[in-house]
Amino acid sequence: MEDQPHQQVHKRPASFLATMKAVFWSFFGVRKRRDYEQDAANLNPVHLIIAGLIGAAIFIGVLVLVVRFAVSQ
Repeated sequence: MEDQPHQQVHKRPASFLATMKAVFWSFFGVRKRRDYEQDAANLNPVHLIIAGLIGAAIFIGVLVLVVRFAVSQ
């Protein structure tokens, strides 16, 4: 078969779990360029916003727990 430059390859959109994984790694700032490019092409923007809000809420919750534990000692 010939590779046709105008043929579009339909990729399956990333699942919400894949979006959560991408957001998790982005909080650490550790992401391979290849994975970043794949995420940029496949992630659903609505899922990305929701996952970011969930990730931020979890991060703030963990910080509050750590501070309460440190202050109670």
